[in-house]
Amino acid sequence: MNRGGLVALILATAVATFALTALLMNVSDRKREARQTHFELVTLTEDTVDPAEWGKNFPRQFDGYRRTVDTVRTRFGGSEAFSRLEQDPRLKRIFAGYAFGVEFNEERGHAYTLRDQDMTERVKVVRQPGSCLHCHASVIPAYRKAGGGDVMKGFEIVSAMPWEDARKLVEHPVACIDCHDPRTMQLRVTRPGFLNGIKAYMASEKGIPDYDPNSMATRQEMRSYVCGQCHVEYYFRKPDRVVTYPWANGLKVEEIEAYYDSIGFHDWVHAETGAKVLKAQHPEFELWSQGIHARSGVACADCHMPYMREGAIKISDHHVRSPLLNVERACTNCHPFPAEEMKARAEMIQQRHADLLARAEIALVALYDAVRAARAAGVDSAALDRAGVFALQRKAQFRADFVNAENSQGFHAPQEAARILGEAIDYARQGETEAARLAARRAGGARTAAFPAMLSARR
Repeated sequence: MNRGGLVALILATAVATFALTALLMNVSDRKREARQTHFELVTLTEDTVDPAEWGKNFPRQFDGYRRTVDTVRTRFGGSEAFSRLEQDPRLKRIFAGYAFGVEFNEERGHAYTLRDQDMTERVKVVRQPGSCLHCHASVIPAYRKAGGGDVMKGFEIVSAMPWEDARKLVEHPVACIDCHDPRTMQLRVTRPGFLNGIKAYMASEKGIPDYDPNSMATRQEMRSYVCGQCHVEYYFRKPDRVVTYPWANGLKVEEIEAYYDSIGFHDWVHAETGAKVLKAQHPEFELWSQGIHARSGVACADCHMPYMREGAIKISDHHVRSPLLNVERACTNCHPFPAEEMKARAEMIQQRHADLLARAEIALVALYDAVRAARAAGVDSAALDRAGVFALQRKAQFRADFVNAENSQGFHAPQEAARILGEAIDYARQGETEAARLAARRAGGARTAAFPAMLSARR
């Protein structure tokens, strides 16, 4: 090898050595960066409720949380506070005599949970209890203070308060402390309603007494449980108004209905018919539990808070939102199809359920009309009740509302949602038919009774 070639070889070796060394140093730096997930600028405690304080240690996550103020609408929902009553006027009759007939708006993001509760006409016009804070505020410190250090005791005390008094105890909407231990940052369940509900469910369905998710659940389960703290069906237990999850019989709609039937519970008396009916809240956790994603071990956070990388750090996206606004990261990590196709598939499922829901609501309205016609014919409430018309309305109404109040438009468990809506249509039409039969019998009886009088008058 000549001298020039030797020099070139030495230079090339030096450059390669330098490049390899730089690469190894970069890899080492990235690994070190990945281990250093945050810098502790402030000390977080159980009393650190303000999410901005948490943001000093976790600016990436806080930046995502702040963006939950976005109001972006998907085809069937999203986070824009549009009026559901204006969008679907049938709901005014479906909720006749109840607070949701006064105002029913689409929910906005986590950052709005307390503000929206303050503004809703359902609080201004209808007297509400402190129970609402359970899912609309960072309320655990208030429970602890009210209960003298006992969260469960404070939970019951605050729930029984009038809304106006309870509202003074909190400042912030749902935030970091509601899902994370301030010392370890581990996920945790804080809501007493969920802790009581999952304990009752596990005892009756799984044969596991004294179940505590904070010590017994897997991390992947916790990534759904922290969402299930609030995205659930519930009622206010009488007389103390304590938030209670009706899971003692199971999570399916008929199992929840059976629980309500067993305690004689109803949310209100329907203003048009007089039936004692139920109002579903937002049973995302219950419907998701019946779907393919839950059976496959996919957690709520996998789709609504998918992992993302910022530099070398892997975090969950705290901009909690519909996966349809984030299809690339929410769906395509598991489904090897273009984002456009995944979105089209989801919207097709939702459209089919929207069509089924419309049929269920039309059937419900027809039932109301049949009851009114029966009353006009002289059929009283006792006769309608004995014939099962009110029971059929209760079944139909709860099922239609179960899907309507659940915020995935059937996507969380398509076959289950379709089954529920099919039953809603069937029960509503049965009730309509029975009411019409009673009206026809009453009208026929009236004609028969009048016939001898007519003959006598002719004579």
